[in-house]
Amino acid sequence: MDIVVFSAKPYDRQFLDAANADHGHRIRYLDDPLNTDTAGLAAGHRGVCIFVNDEANEAVLDVLARGGTQLIALRCTGYNNVDLKAAAARGIKVVRVVDYSPNSVAEHAVALLMAINRKVHRAYNRTRDFNFALDGLMGFDLCGKTVAVIGTGKIGRVFARIMAGFGCNVIGYDAYPSAEFEALGGRYAPVEEVGANADIVSLHCPLTPQTYHIIGTDMLARAKRGALLINTSRGGLVDTEAAIEALKSGQLGGLAIDVYEQEADVFFRDLSGTIVNDDVLQRLMTFPNVIVTGHQAFLTREAVSTICETTLRSITEFETGQALTNEISAG
Repeated sequence: MDIVVFSAKPYDRQFLDAANADHGHRIRYLDDPLNTDTAGLAAGHRGVCIFVNDEANEAVLDVLARGGTQLIALRCTGYNNVDLKAAAARGIKVVRVVDYSPNSVAEHAVALLMAINRKVHRAYNRTRDFNFALDGLMGFDLCGKTVAVIGTGKIGRVFARIMAGFGCNVIGYDAYPSAEFEALGGRYAPVEEVGANADIVSLHCPLTPQTYHIIGTDMLARAKRGALLINTSRGGLVDTEAAIEALKSGQLGGLAIDVYEQEADVFFRDLSGTIVNDDVLQRLMTFPNVIVTGHQAFLTREAVSTICETTLRSITEFETGQALTNEISAG
């Protein structure tokens, strides 16, 4: 089956090619993201494979449908960038990667937490200049602290288990409570309590109309002063400008993010030699108690291998007329 892969990075090519040895699809790789300007490049391909910041809105889907596309394969879990109703109306099936490695994202969240708490990023920069002074590098013990996990799905539960291992008190918030989370020693609480009592808040929920800017001015005002906020889920969960104000006032003690609500214009590319025209991100990066990584939480050998194998298996199911195991319906 002819597939065009948008936003293809070197690791995508490496792992998709390896997985494709068992499937034999004809894959065309494009560095460009999928959007209204590039959708025409998919003409003649029955399937397109896209990532988190590619656009599959109604206008893009119109172009894809006219070009003969019948399948969109997301090589990720989230699908908020796809208009599912518009896809269904045009006869385009949509599949995603339901599960890859929850450990990869949860462990990266822990890495960000440890780095922002113990000022590892600042220490690294100092010691590179042979500055071994310790002033300004003090953190706190995680043992005994309260950690709020917003979203207790597979990734949130792995993160909670790790935090419990540190000796933390773990509280959670989720519209769909998990007995497994409670078995780990976690306790569910209203979102107000989660914000007010937590020394650390880590986000692991999907981006929906209900969770958009779940961390905003009101939530930050109710938060425990000096709390740390970690986001490895979706950028739109955090109102970045509200977070900046909370950082300026000291209400928020630190912020570590792997996702950003306007990341589509900057992430997954080298902009080190350019002027980045994003004033909000520029302001955010000036804070010494902020760490930003470029949506790399998923980037482990195990996770990428599973993502690519699952994606190609879904494409093969479509090509051979099988039921689509990982299909997303318009609901």
